[in-house]
Amino acid sequence: MEEAEGYKRLLLLTEPTDTVEQIAAKVGKNPAYITARLKLTELCDEVTAAFYQNHIGVGHALLLAKLPADQQRAGLTACFKEVYTGGGDKPARLLLPVRNLRFWIESNVLLLLKDAPFNKRDAQLVPTAGSCADCPKRTGHNKLLFGDDLGRQGDQCTDPTCYQSKVDAHIAKSLAAKPELVQISTAFGAQKEGSPVLPRGKYTAIRDDRPKSKDEAKRPEFKECKFTTEAIITDGTDIGTIHKVCANASCPVHHPKQVTKNDDAKWKADQEKQRREQAIANTVGLRVLTAIGSAVPVRLMKRDLLSIMERLLLLMDESRVEMLARQHGIRQKRDDGGVKKTLSAFVRRADEGTLSRMLVEASILLAVTRGNPTVILKEAATVYKVDAEAITTKVKQEFAAKEKAKKTPQPATKAVKKAA
Repeated sequence: MEEAEGYKRLLLLTEPTDTVEQIAAKVGKNPAYITARLKLTELCDEVTAAFYQNHIGVGHALLLAKLPADQQRAGLTACFKEVYTGGGDKPARLLLPVRNLRFWIESNVLLLLKDAPFNKRDAQLVPTAGSCADCPKRTGHNKLLFGDDLGRQGDQCTDPTCYQSKVDAHIAKSLAAKPELVQISTAFGAQKEGSPVLPRGKYTAIRDDRPKSKDEAKRPEFKECKFTTEAIITDGTDIGTIHKVCANASCPVHHPKQVTKNDDAKWKADQEKQRREQAIANTVGLRVLTAIGSAVPVRLMKRDLLSIMERLLLLMDESRVEMLARQHGIRQKRDDGGVKKTLSAFVRRADEGTLSRMLVEASILLAVTRGNPTVILKEAATVYKVDAEAITTKVKQEFAAKEKAKKTPQPATKAVKKAA
């Protein structure tokens, strides 16, 4: 701090009058270094006291010095974290690293001016604030102080309060110029009763960018309708920006009618059809797998088969293990390890023929997790000369018979009168 005061006194001298660059040349420092130290003399009283009491370090002070006084006070609070150590009722204050303070400033203070919805050169938008172009509180106004930040982020505002006042003035000015503008919110949650702001779900925002595919082009947000109008965001993110929206609840493009009972019945029928087809495919697969297993000859010794089988079981997920277990009549899980442990015990007791079958079945079940199940089963069926088409036909006939039995009304049983 004494160094900063010395630079300030040099800068205030009338004879000779030195600039920051001249002072930097005299003391052998970079002009940015001198500028940063000079800002330490503009710290608010609370931050200055914390610095002199060694509550914060030089790095913290240099970052806080770049901010307006009210933001310095908020930033000073953000330098610390309160933790309870168990030694008393009051929490202890821990000083956080400088990087935490930098992150807090970037997240809570600095606002990118290129994203501002208002005209940054309009000095009359908020007369007391003036134009952003001439404002000393923007980072681009002092390139020596914010040189690194400018290269990384661009010109930013360091006064969120002033920025928000300009956003509010911009919204008021826009609504006065275009009373027909719809006010919308991008925030989650309901609006207050009587509010003119439409909440999310009551409008569809029309996207300005082009769809990247034909399927994307069919989505409502890429289409305009006869109800499309301009709206201004007055709550949530991107406040003050204007977008095209459809807020008409009867619009067939952006607010299609609800599904009718007929449509619902059709959807249920489609779902039932898909479920039935999937059930048939699963049953066919298991039948083909059984037939393939029956065609496997005995070749290896039991110890070899057992060793390979145990390793395959380790690679299989729970659902595949259960499927393999059902193939061999194991349906009930154990409480002390599940079906995998039960199947492992079964494998150790199995003979060579059963192990051979299980090896082929397990390898097929593993393969279908990484490829097309139909193709893999068909290839395996061809190798072991299994008629997969005949199995498929039989399964379909069985399912058709079950469906027919469900639809056939059952005859009512007559009650037999007991003799008195």
